[in-house]
Amino acid sequence: MAHSYFLPLFLSLIVISSVSANFHRDVEITWGDGRGQITNNGELLTLSLDKSSGSGFQSKNEYLFGKIDMQMKLVPGNSAGTVTTLYLKSPGTTWDEIDFEFLGNLSGDPYTLHTNVYTQGKGDKEQQFKLWFDPTADFHTYTILWNPQRIIFTVDGTPIREFKNMESVGTLFPKNQPMRMYSSLWNADDWATRGGLVKTDWSKAPFTASYRGFNQEACVWSNGKSSCPNGSGQGTTGSWLSQELDSTAQERMRWVQKNYMIYNYCTDTKRFPQGLPKECLAA
Repeated sequence: MAHSYFLPLFLSLIVISSVSANFHRDVEITWGDGRGQITNNGELLTLSLDKSSGSGFQSKNEYLFGKIDMQMKLVPGNSAGTVTTLYLKSPGTTWDEIDFEFLGNLSGDPYTLHTNVYTQGKGDKEQQFKLWFDPTADFHTYTILWNPQRIIFTVDGTPIREFKNMESVGTLFPKNQPMRMYSSLWNADDWATRGGLVKTDWSKAPFTASYRGFNQEACVWSNGKSSCPNGSGQGTTGSWLSQELDSTAQERMRWVQKNYMIYNYCTDTKRFPQGLPKECLAA
């Protein structure tokens, strides 16, 4: 019997779920002047980057809590200076945001996976990882699970990070602002690779990242209302809205963090000389 990293999910009629991903239906390409393309009857989306511009797309729906899956195949070869993103974000100057950012590198060197959480425009919650596989050789599934109790980042079903709701100790948690899913491929060679020391090699352009299998189980926000009861899913049991990591999932996450985490804001005492953030001390 297959072993699940998460507690079981039960069917629920209060959320949406894209049974068969169709990018024509679910997203819109928002910038890039033709560098973003949807093909294969809506099943494949590609973003490209050249010296003139990158490209990006966003979900047509907004969500107030959700579980978002995307299969991605990252820029192969010398991807130094490039950044490929998958994130949730609300509009405005006091925005909420949940980030996957994939920082390119020289051929043969591993990608850096950068994660962060912003609430009301305040971030500084970075954790970074090296991936334990080549993310350019094939598609891999990256998931953001966001419910009122926690945010869980997973890679191919393996949790790599959990950001719990620690409002009880004074830590902000994104729970009031609907967010869209965004993705982009862009040039950030002023900081992305080895702190900006390695620049983008434009002779290798265009750079291309590919996407498929976009799945959204979420409380959709529309016309000022949520598709979930009470607006937040509170009181709903057995679904992703109350999902947490079981003991097996916690063990897998500890394994990833022990072997592949390369930066954790919660251990950076030089960055926080007045004391680590409260959620780090309470964990």
